[in-house]
Amino acid sequence: MNRPTAPTGTPLGDSFHVYDTTLRDGAQREGISYSVTDKLAVARLLDSLGVGFIEGGWPGALPKDTEFFARAAEGELELRHAALVAFGSTRRPGVAAADDPQVRALLDSRAPVVTLVAKSDRRHVERALRTDVAEAAAMVSDTVRLLVSEGRRVFLDAEHFFDGYAFDPDCALRVLQSGVDAGADVVVLCDTNGGQLPLQIAETVAEVVARTGFRVGIHCQDDTACAVANTVAAVQAGATHVQCTANGYGERTGNADLFAVVGNLVTKLGMPVLPAESLPELTRVSHALAEIANLAPDTHQAYVGSSAFAHKAGLHASAIKVDPELYNHVDPATVGNGMRVLVTEMAGRASLELKGRELGLDLAGRPDAVGRAVRRVKELEARGWSFEAADASLELLLRRELEESETEAPFSLESYRVVLDHRADGEVVSEATVRLRVAGERIIATAEGNGPVHALDAALRKALEPAMPWLSSVELADYKVRILVEHPGTDAVTRVLVQSSDGEREWTTVGVHGNIVEASWLALCDALVYKALAVRELVG
Repeated sequence: MNRPTAPTGTPLGDSFHVYDTTLRDGAQREGISYSVTDKLAVARLLDSLGVGFIEGGWPGALPKDTEFFARAAEGELELRHAALVAFGSTRRPGVAAADDPQVRALLDSRAPVVTLVAKSDRRHVERALRTDVAEAAAMVSDTVRLLVSEGRRVFLDAEHFFDGYAFDPDCALRVLQSGVDAGADVVVLCDTNGGQLPLQIAETVAEVVARTGFRVGIHCQDDTACAVANTVAAVQAGATHVQCTANGYGERTGNADLFAVVGNLVTKLGMPVLPAESLPELTRVSHALAEIANLAPDTHQAYVGSSAFAHKAGLHASAIKVDPELYNHVDPATVGNGMRVLVTEMAGRASLELKGRELGLDLAGRPDAVGRAVRRVKELEARGWSFEAADASLELLLRRELEESETEAPFSLESYRVVLDHRADGEVVSEATVRLRVAGERIIATAEGNGPVHALDAALRKALEPAMPWLSSVELADYKVRILVEHPGTDAVTRVLVQSSDGEREWTTVGVHGNIVEASWLALCDALVYKALAVRELVG
C-alpha cells in the first residue's frame, strides 16, 4: 500500500498522535447528518490543520461510509498530513476473521489504518457478546493478525475499559494483550460511558502503562463534563495518542473537543502536536466545521469561541488596559482568535476606552465624553438596551458623545404608519408609509412586505435610495427579537437586534421600545446612519 500509515508534517511525527473521529463518533451527535460530500470537506479541513489520523467512518456498516472510503481511494481525498482510518469491529464469536463480512469490508475500504473496537469489560463480553473472555480475546487477536498480514496498521479501541478495569482488571488487560501480541500498535483506553474524573483516569492510565509497557491512547466521552480534562490527564500519565472530535461533537453530551485538547497540549504542556503554522487556524477551522455540521459555533467554547477572550467586567477592563495578559490566559492570536471588550451596565471608563480603541476611536484624551458615555450606557441598559452584540449602535453612541456631527441621520422622520391587511383569500400583507425630510425635501414612500418590519424597511429604502444610491448594496442579514422578562405580559419591552450587510462587512444595531415596530425602526435607522457614516469616511 502506498498511502501513509503515520502522520506526516507534524513536529512530533509518529511519537504522538492527534486522532480525530469527527466523521464517526462526532457524527453520532443528535442533529448531525453528514453527506458524503460533507465528509470529504470535513476531512480536508482536518488535514489542513495537521491532525495525524482521520477516522472516516464504519465501512460495511453504513452505506455513506462505504461510499466515502471508495471515493477517497479513487482520488477525491488527497491528504497531506493525515492517515485515513477505517473503524470497525472484530470478527463475530465463532466465525473466522477471513470469513466475517464486516472484517472484509474494512479491507475493502483500502484505508491504510484500521481501528478495531473490542469489549474489554467482562460484563459486556458475557452479557452483550454472549461469549467468554477467552473467545473475546481470540476475536481480537484473529482480526488484528489478519489485518496486519494484509498490510494494515491497527489500533485497538478497548471499549468500556475504565469500567471494565475497575470490575475485573485481568480480563481488561487480557483483551489489550491479545491485540498487542497480534500486532496492534496502540491500545486505546475508552471511557465509553463518560463517567470518569481526571484523577481516576490518570491513576488508571499510569497503572496500565507501568504494568504492560504498551503504547496507550485515550478516548473520553463528556458525560461528566470532564472529557478534555480527562484527556489531558491521560497524556500527563503516559498516553501518547488522543482521540477527539471537532468542537466536542458526539452522542449524548459529546466527546473531548479537539480544539481545547490541542490548545491545552500546545500552550500549557508545551507539546507541539500540530504544525506551528496550524495553531492560528484553530478558530477558523472550528467555525468552518460547525458550518458544515449546520450548527451554530459555540460562542463560549474554550480557545476558539467568540466569547473566549471577551471581557465584560469593568475591573477586568481596567487591568487589560494596563496589560492584556493580566486577564487572558494565552494570547488570543495564538489560536486565531481575538480579544473583545463588552460594554454593558458593568462598564467603567476603562471598558469604554478599550472598546473605543477597538472601534478606532481615541477616547483617552476626552474624560468628559467618556463620563457622559458611561452614564448614557448605564441609563440605556437599565431600560433594556444591550450593546454587547451591537457594536455599530455603541460606536454611534460614542461618536455622539464626542459630539461628531457626522453621526446625525441623513434624514429626519416626520411620521410612519404600518397597517396589516388580512385579505379574503387568506393572504396577509403588511403595508408601510414613511414621511421623511431628506436634504430639505419632503418625501413620502409606501411599500408592502411580508411583515410590518419588512414593509417598513422597504418603504424607508424606497424613500432614501434616490439620494443614497449605496442603499441598494445594504441588506438585512438577520433580525432577532427578545421580549425582556423584566416586563412580562403584553406590555413587555421588546429588544430588537438588526444585522446588516453590504456584501463586504456586517454590522449590528439595537433598538428597544414597548412597541416592536418602533424598536425595529430605531435599529433600522441606526443601521443606515452607521453605513452613511462609513460612506462619508470612504469619500473623505
